[in-house]
Amino acid sequence: MSNSKLLNKKDLIVYFLVAGTGVIIQLVCSSLFQSWFTISYEASITPSYFISLVVGFILTKLFAFNARKTSQTRREMVKYLIVATFSGGVTWFFATFSYRISNHYFEIFHYLIPFSKKVINVNQLTCHLIGNGFSFMSNYTLHKTFTFKDTGFYDRLKRSIL
Repeated sequence: MSNSKLLNKKDLIVYFLVAGTGVIIQLVCSSLFQSWFTISYEASITPSYFISLVVGFILTKLFAFNARKTSQTRREMVKYLIVATFSGGVTWFFATFSYRISNHYFEIFHYLIPFSKKVINVNQLTCHLIGNGFSFMSNYTLHKTFTFKDTGFYDRLKRSIL
Protein backbone atom coordinates (compact mmCIF):
# COMPACT_ATOMS: atom_id res chain seq x y z
CA MET A 1 0.00 0.00 0.00
CA SER A 2 1.20 3.49 -0.66
CA ASN A 3 1.93 5.79 2.25
CA SER A 4 -0.60 8.34 1.02
CA LYS A 5 -2.68 10.49 3.29
CA LEU A 6 -5.81 9.06 4.89
CA LEU A 7 -8.36 10.90 2.76
CA ASN A 8 -6.76 10.29 -0.62
CA LYS A 9 -9.48 11.14 -3.18
CA LYS A 10 -8.69 8.21 -5.49
CA ASP A 11 -8.70 5.65 -2.65
CA LEU A 12 -11.91 7.10 -1.25
CA ILE A 13 -13.76 6.94 -4.58
CA VAL A 14 -12.57 3.42 -5.40
CA TYR A 15 -13.35 2.21 -1.88
CA PHE A 16 -16.82 3.79 -2.11
CA LEU A 17 -17.51 1.82 -5.32
CA VAL A 18 -16.16 -1.40 -3.79
CA ALA A 19 -18.14 -0.87 -0.59
CA GLY A 20 -21.23 -0.02 -2.64
CA THR A 21 -21.03 -3.44 -4.27
CA GLY A 22 -20.86 -4.99 -0.80
CA VAL A 23 -23.87 -2.96 0.32
CA ILE A 24 -25.93 -4.18 -2.64
CA ILE A 25 -24.98 -7.79 -1.86
CA GLN A 26 -25.83 -7.19 1.79
CA LEU A 27 -29.24 -5.69 1.02
CA VAL A 28 -30.16 -8.48 -1.39
CA CYS A 29 -29.04 -11.19 1.06
CA SER A 30 -30.87 -9.52 3.94
CA SER A 31 -34.07 -9.40 1.91
CA LEU A 32 -33.69 -13.02 0.83
CA PHE A 33 -33.01 -14.19 4.40
CA GLN A 34 -36.13 -12.42 5.61
CA SER A 35 -38.22 -14.02 2.85
CA TRP A 36 -36.75 -17.53 2.80
CA PHE A 37 -36.20 -18.08 6.51
CA THR A 38 -38.88 -15.73 7.88
CA ILE A 39 -36.42 -14.08 10.24
CA SER A 40 -36.65 -10.51 11.49
CA TYR A 41 -34.98 -7.55 9.86
CA GLU A 42 -32.56 -7.26 12.79
CA ALA A 43 -31.61 -10.95 12.60
CA SER A 44 -30.92 -10.72 8.85
CA ILE A 45 -28.29 -7.98 9.17
CA THR A 46 -25.40 -10.03 10.57
CA PRO A 47 -25.42 -13.03 8.19
CA SER A 48 -25.90 -10.78 5.16
CA TYR A 49 -23.01 -8.60 6.34
CA PHE A 50 -20.67 -11.57 6.57
CA ILE A 51 -21.63 -12.82 3.11
CA SER A 52 -20.78 -9.42 1.67
CA LEU A 53 -17.52 -9.51 3.63
CA VAL A 54 -16.04 -12.21 1.33
CA VAL A 55 -16.82 -10.25 -1.81
CA GLY A 56 -15.65 -7.07 -0.12
CA PHE A 57 -12.23 -8.49 0.74
CA ILE A 58 -11.61 -9.68 -2.80
CA LEU A 59 -12.69 -6.39 -4.35
CA THR A 60 -10.83 -4.29 -1.79
CA LYS A 61 -7.67 -6.35 -2.28
CA LEU A 62 -7.89 -6.00 -6.07
CA PHE A 63 -9.03 -2.42 -6.49
CA ALA A 64 -8.61 -0.30 -3.36
CA PHE A 65 -5.53 0.91 -1.50
CA ASN A 66 -2.99 -0.38 -4.09
CA ALA A 67 -2.90 -3.77 -2.31
CA ARG A 68 -3.30 -6.00 -5.38
CA LYS A 69 0.36 -6.94 -5.67
CA THR A 70 1.26 -7.36 -2.03
CA SER A 71 2.41 -10.79 -0.94
CA GLN A 72 0.66 -10.54 2.40
CA THR A 73 -2.81 -11.85 1.53
CA ARG A 74 -3.09 -14.16 4.57
CA ARG A 75 -2.04 -11.33 6.87
CA GLU A 76 -4.51 -8.98 5.21
CA MET A 77 -7.31 -11.56 5.50
CA VAL A 78 -6.84 -11.87 9.26
CA LYS A 79 -6.75 -8.12 9.73
CA TYR A 80 -9.69 -7.66 7.35
CA LEU A 81 -11.75 -10.12 9.40
CA ILE A 82 -10.95 -8.25 12.62
CA VAL A 83 -11.93 -4.90 11.10
CA ALA A 84 -15.01 -6.36 9.39
CA THR A 85 -16.20 -7.95 12.63
CA PHE A 86 -15.95 -4.60 14.39
CA SER A 87 -17.64 -2.82 11.49
CA GLY A 88 -20.33 -5.51 11.35
CA GLY A 89 -21.18 -4.52 14.92
CA VAL A 90 -21.22 -0.88 13.86
CA THR A 91 -23.59 -1.72 10.98
CA TRP A 92 -25.90 -3.77 13.20
CA PHE A 93 -25.96 -1.18 16.00
CA PHE A 94 -26.72 1.86 13.85
CA ALA A 95 -29.17 -0.01 11.59
CA THR A 96 -31.20 -1.48 14.46
CA PHE A 97 -30.98 1.69 16.59
CA SER A 98 -32.20 3.90 13.74
CA TYR A 99 -34.89 1.33 12.88
CA ARG A 100 -36.25 1.43 16.42
CA ILE A 101 -36.34 5.21 16.27
CA SER A 102 -38.00 5.03 12.85
CA ASN A 103 -40.67 2.65 14.13
CA HIS A 104 -41.35 4.87 17.11
CA TYR A 105 -41.55 8.24 15.37
CA PHE A 106 -42.51 7.54 11.76
CA GLU A 107 -45.10 5.62 9.84
CA ILE A 108 -43.82 2.48 8.12
CA PHE A 109 -43.65 3.06 4.40
CA HIS A 110 -43.76 0.22 1.86
CA TYR A 111 -42.92 0.42 -1.82
CA LEU A 112 -43.93 -2.12 -4.44
CA ILE A 113 -41.26 -2.55 -7.11
CA PRO A 114 -42.99 -1.96 -10.46
CA PHE A 115 -43.76 -5.10 -12.47
CA SER A 116 -42.94 -7.38 -9.54
CA LYS A 117 -44.39 -8.76 -6.34
CA LYS A 118 -41.52 -7.51 -4.18
CA VAL A 119 -42.52 -5.03 -1.51
CA ILE A 120 -39.73 -3.02 0.08
CA ASN A 121 -39.95 -1.70 3.61
CA VAL A 122 -38.45 1.74 2.99
CA ASN A 123 -37.84 2.29 6.72
CA GLN A 124 -35.71 -0.86 6.90
CA LEU A 125 -33.85 0.02 3.73
CA THR A 126 -33.11 3.54 4.95
CA CYS A 127 -31.97 2.32 8.36
CA HIS A 128 -29.78 -0.35 6.76
CA LEU A 129 -28.14 2.35 4.65
CA ILE A 130 -27.60 4.47 7.78
CA GLY A 131 -25.85 1.51 9.43
CA ASN A 132 -23.79 1.00 6.30
CA GLY A 133 -22.81 4.67 6.24
CA PHE A 134 -21.33 4.46 9.73
CA SER A 135 -19.70 1.15 8.85
CA PHE A 136 -18.21 2.69 5.70
CA MET A 137 -16.46 5.35 7.76
CA SER A 138 -14.95 2.85 10.21
CA ASN A 139 -14.08 0.34 7.47
CA TYR A 140 -12.36 2.89 5.24
CA THR A 141 -10.27 4.32 8.05
CA LEU A 142 -9.30 0.97 9.57
CA HIS A 143 -8.60 -0.79 6.27
CA LYS A 144 -6.46 2.08 5.04
CA THR A 145 -4.48 2.46 8.29
CA PHE A 146 -4.45 -1.15 9.54
CA THR A 147 -5.60 -3.94 7.22
CA PHE A 148 -3.62 -3.09 4.10
CA LYS A 149 -0.66 -1.60 5.90
CA ASP A 150 2.19 -3.46 7.58
CA THR A 151 1.71 -2.57 11.24
CA GLY A 152 3.42 -5.57 12.86
CA PHE A 153 0.08 -6.62 14.39
CA TYR A 154 -0.21 -9.83 12.39
CA ASP A 155 3.29 -10.99 13.36
CA ARG A 156 2.61 -10.29 17.05
CA LEU A 157 -0.75 -12.13 16.83
CA LYS A 158 0.88 -15.12 15.12
CA ARG A 159 3.66 -15.28 17.75
CA SER A 160 1.15 -15.14 20.60
CA ILE A 161 -0.93 -17.98 19.13
CA LEU A 162 1.95 -20.29 18.17
